[in-house]
Amino acid sequence: MSRDYANKKPSPKKRPTRGKKAQPKPANRYLSTFVIILLVAGFGYFLWFISGSSDDAVEQSTPAVETLEKPKAQPVNKDPNALPPKPTEEWTYLDELENKSIDIDVPEDALKSRGPYQMQCASFRKEDQANEMKAMIAFQGLEAQVRATKGSSGTWHKVILGPFESKRDAERTRHKLQRNGINGCQIWLWQD
Repeated sequence: MSRDYANKKPSPKKRPTRGKKAQPKPANRYLSTFVIILLVAGFGYFLWFISGSSDDAVEQSTPAVETLEKPKAQPVNKDPNALPPKPTEEWTYLDELENKSIDIDVPEDALKSRGPYQMQCASFRKEDQANEMKAMIAFQGLEAQVRATKGSSGTWHKVILGPFESKRDAERTRHKLQRNGINGCQIWLWQD
C-alpha cells in the first residue's frame, strides 16, 4: 500500500493562493520610514553634541588660567588622560592607638594560682598506641608522659603533658597541638 506523493493532486478544500501578496498599507510604510529617518537623525545629532562638548570644556578653562599667569616662553603640553596628583591623607588613629591604655578589672580569685595544671591528650587500652601519640607530640617539640592507671574497666594508658604553671601556658600548648592536628586535649589541675 504505497502512495505516490509526487503525483498527488491537491485536495479541493485547500486552494493555493495565487497572485497578489498581502501588501502593507501605505500609511504604515510611510510611518516606519519616517521613524527610521528620525532615529538616524537623532543619533547623528547626539554624536555631534558629545564630540564638541569635551573640546569646549578644555577651551573655556584654559583662557582663565592664562590671564592670571604670566605668559611663558614654551607652552607645556599636558596629557589629557593624565590623572590629578594623589591627595595627601592625614591619619590620626595611629597616634591614638599608640597612646591608648586599657583598664581591665580582674577579680582577686583569678590572680591567685590554684596550682599546677596538666593536659591529657589521649587515653588508650594498649601501651603501644599511647607511645605513638607521645611520639607525635614529641615531633611538635613538646614532652609528654604515658601513665598507666587501673580503673574498674581495666588498665588505661594516658598521654599527659605538664605540669604547667598557669592555665594560660597550658592553653597555649593546646592551641599549638590543635594547629598540628592533635585535637581533644583537656586541661585539669595536676594530679599525682
